[in-house]
Amino acid sequence: MESGRKLLIVFIAVVYIFSTRIEGQGLKLGFYNKVCPNAEKLVLNVVKKHIPLAPEIAAPLIRLHFHDCFVRGCDGSVLLNSTNGTAEKNATPNQTIRGFNLVDEAKSAVEKQCPGVVSCADILALMARDAVLVAHGGPYWNVPTGRRDGVISNASEALSNIPAPTSNFSQLNTSFSSKGLNIKDLVLLSGAHTIGIGHCSSFSKRLYNFSGKGDSDVDPAMDKYYVAELKKNVCKTSTDNTSIAEMDPGSFRTFDLSYYRLVKKRRGLFQSDAALLNDTTSKAYIDQQLLESKNDFFAEFAKSMEKMGRIGVLTGSAGEIRRQCALVN
Repeated sequence: MESGRKLLIVFIAVVYIFSTRIEGQGLKLGFYNKVCPNAEKLVLNVVKKHIPLAPEIAAPLIRLHFHDCFVRGCDGSVLLNSTNGTAEKNATPNQTIRGFNLVDEAKSAVEKQCPGVVSCADILALMARDAVLVAHGGPYWNVPTGRRDGVISNASEALSNIPAPTSNFSQLNTSFSSKGLNIKDLVLLSGAHTIGIGHCSSFSKRLYNFSGKGDSDVDPAMDKYYVAELKKNVCKTSTDNTSIAEMDPGSFRTFDLSYYRLVKKRRGLFQSDAALLNDTTSKAYIDQQLLESKNDFFAEFAKSMEKMGRIGVLTGSAGEIRRQCALVN
């Protein structure tokens, strides 16, 4: 009888841990209201201080949150440093990300008032939302808090879990579904490409030697006039890895529906953007967005962002609350 009771307790504990990581159990709106009442305001203050001076940092912050959640869940592991270059931030997908200093500043502000209470994972989730709202008039979405910080950060895991800009639809669908996200979430979260920039290293193969036949060989899925424009004004050689292009030319400072219009015109910058047209379901969702209003897009995008923010979270006594976001305690 006693051994059976012990087995039952162990089983319940395992089920609790599993459900916490998969479904975001333990998160709630206003988690810090009693233990650190000003936490969310302090984070917002840092965003309001910097974003008006550098609105372009909003896109990296939302990307930072996305990349964090796709590796080990939304546990702040993307923020960790390593002594030998093997942390997530050292992986190729994360080498062009910025915004770590803003997260550190927000963490310092919160630590001064409430030491050891607010997680870096929560700060990152809040900053992504606040930056998009303040910089680009983007949507507001709920950010339930209560995440705790992970203590493991592995570059190889980042490389295998973060969807590449060269991904085809099957690869994107597999990646998103493995995190509990569906095709609609894929299309909506891709809509974040309405702001920000892309580096030539992420898309120049579409312009040069696409299938190995020489530099005049381009991706047939990309509008030929757009190809010519990019070759002339942005990635002037096949070896240019530093120049950048607006993800949503002419509207990259505004959070709107123009990204979907460009994708429909075969002017999505990445292969992963173009891939959304290669599936009937994802294509239908794009068409649906274009038929609806910006407010409808905002509401649906908000739902997918909140859903993403619950991926594999650590809550309760799991993980830790880091004193510095770049270092484990």
